[in-house]
Amino acid sequence: MKLRVSISLIALLWLAPAQAQTMPSDATALERQGRLADATKAWRAVTAQNPRDAAAFASLGVVLSKQQEYEEAVVAYRQALALDPKLNGIQLNLGLALFKLGKFQAAIAPFRAALAADPKNMQARTLLGMSYYGARQFDAAAKQLELATKADPANLELQQMLAQSCLFVKNYPCAIDTFRHILQQNPDSAAIHMLLGGALDSSDRTLDAITEFKQAARVAPREPNVHFGLGFLYWKSNRFDEAKQEFENELANDPANAQAIGYLGDIEMKRTNPDGAVPLLKKALQLKPDLRMAYMDLGTIYTRQKNYADAIDALQHARDLDPAEPDAHYRLARIYQTLGKTEDSRREFAKVEQHYQKKDESLIEKLPQPPQPR
Repeated sequence: MKLRVSISLIALLWLAPAQAQTMPSDATALERQGRLADATKAWRAVTAQNPRDAAAFASLGVVLSKQQEYEEAVVAYRQALALDPKLNGIQLNLGLALFKLGKFQAAIAPFRAALAADPKNMQARTLLGMSYYGARQFDAAAKQLELATKADPANLELQQMLAQSCLFVKNYPCAIDTFRHILQQNPDSAAIHMLLGGALDSSDRTLDAITEFKQAARVAPREPNVHFGLGFLYWKSNRFDEAKQEFENELANDPANAQAIGYLGDIEMKRTNPDGAVPLLKKALQLKPDLRMAYMDLGTIYTRQKNYADAIDALQHARDLDPAEPDAHYRLARIYQTLGKTEDSRREFAKVEQHYQKKDESLIEKLPQPPQPR
């Protein structure tokens, strides 16, 4: 599921600082003529002659930014900021240069300062929201992006970031409403149908989620993970025949999809077909060694076969992948109890009591993470 998130979604403007009285006209003229390399040399000469001229450093930063020399621009902006923290536009320009470098966490402070200086500056608010999003601070991102999208409701990329931010902080009503708003403008977006389906599933509306994934599969049958997601929802609903078909459809598109292979193995395990399940589960683990479910299933199969050594090995892998889950601890405790390993059994049962609540399976956790802005 690919969502292109680009900084081009907002109109960007490198703000020229208030002009310094000592600014030589030739540097300004070179910049206006588009001779940016020459203008850079001229501004460096100005800053060398006037090392206390904040506006000159800021102008140097602007010229460097226009040449995408963002590292050097950041240095120039910070020098200007040290000389005059109130210089017009300096915080926004610094934040934008850091943002373009992908330094989202560092960009947050200057954007916050720019917004504090001008609360109506929607460019600063939008970039602040995008920086929070890039830094994976989704709660803060949602607060800023909600305001930004109200000012620009037709901007689908901002809407996508808002919806995903709400999704990842489990604000499902916000996510569902926003995804539906996007689909009103772009009804054939398979990616949005899938994300809406994930939000609906997390809201215990699995049947509605299936409808969205079926729609996504209809408009884009080769979309990565669309058939896996639909298969997972069928699997979760114990509709194993339909789940198997969808997992196989996913593998027709992507033969190396480890999760689809693993869940096919799980279906065979549930159907008490170990000869069919074990090769699939092992293949899934070759492709994705951290697929915890496959280890749990192998542990179950080996336990039924009284192959306790292999069962313990598989369940220890599952336990180590997520020590907070009680199921592996419980199954290990039972095996140790069977083998007469009283102390080991007591230790694992103690972990079960400590982590007695098992997490529900979540489709959101199995789909790709949101992209970073660029």
